[in-house]
Amino acid sequence: MKLLDRRTLSVLLTVIVVAVVLSIVYLARAVIVIFAFSILFAYLINPHVKFLQKHSLWFKSLKGPHIFQVYLVFVVLLASVFHAFSPEFHGRPGRLVREIPTFADSVASGEIADSVGRNLGWTDAQTFRLRAILQAHSSNIENVKQIAERSALEIAGAIFAIPILAIFFLADGEKLANQIILLISPGDDIGELRSVAAELNVMLQRYIRAKVILGILSFFFSSAAMLALGFPHPVALGVIAGILEFIPIAGWMMAAATIVSAGVLAHSHWIWMLALLGAWRICMDYAISPRVMGHELEIHPLLAIFAVMIGGAVGGIVGVYLSIPLVAALRVVWRQPRAIKSS
Repeated sequence: MKLLDRRTLSVLLTVIVVAVVLSIVYLARAVIVIFAFSILFAYLINPHVKFLQKHSLWFKSLKGPHIFQVYLVFVVLLASVFHAFSPEFHGRPGRLVREIPTFADSVASGEIADSVGRNLGWTDAQTFRLRAILQAHSSNIENVKQIAERSALEIAGAIFAIPILAIFFLADGEKLANQIILLISPGDDIGELRSVAAELNVMLQRYIRAKVILGILSFFFSSAAMLALGFPHPVALGVIAGILEFIPIAGWMMAAATIVSAGVLAHSHWIWMLALLGAWRICMDYAISPRVMGHELEIHPLLAIFAVMIGGAVGGIVGVYLSIPLVAALRVVWRQPRAIKSS
């Protein structure tokens, strides 16, 4: 008597294979995330590469020289922003780096309450109440500081690796996609897979366009707010805020820390700026971003908010960033075969 028939063995084998694949994905999640961000960065750079390739007098059939040109222009523009608009940071970056931990320590110890109360004209009782609240949550603030320090090293490594990996996707992305289609296609469904791949390609292009729009909006708001509050070099700091908009959660936190630190060093109205950045973040997360993403990816704004919240609960910062493109990709995969069958 057989203990297991062929169907039961097939189901059991499928469950084991799925479990093994999910385990590998979980263990290699950091590498997979870096590759995912590399693909998104390649989509950000690719329109500029195509533009140069189309209007170039030489090497129209080659992507390599134009990829190098785009990277070179990007590095030059980034360096120009820091050197031309922020000369006071040049030659003494250590001071700014030291000020951020000092600012965090003052928040954890409650000492910043004196500065806040003095600038806002609070009474001694109100200042004492704020200091007591900060001191009661000092352990949580220290934990956040330690997590930020650890994350800074990981983010620095990812920032170095992502542009390098993106070069390979820019140069051979189409060939790699075709090889994957040929690998997983049983033969008869290759046309359907190519159609799904084309839809996913368009979806990712729209997603990157939406992120660019949000970055531009953050640039204009931050620059205008800093200009109104008398911050030094609002355009340069606004560019930083716009670029960091591409990084979920940690990006706007780093931008806010940089802007507030610059305001503290320049004795500007950094408290009002912090309040404006907080209000802007609420508007971005719950009004502007869902509508922009929903319009570009044809997703309802409420579904976009729900996807971001679920992604944050499941995958943290990475889940927040990848939740919307994953939902859009699932929508494409679900809709495309049905469209083909109906036609």
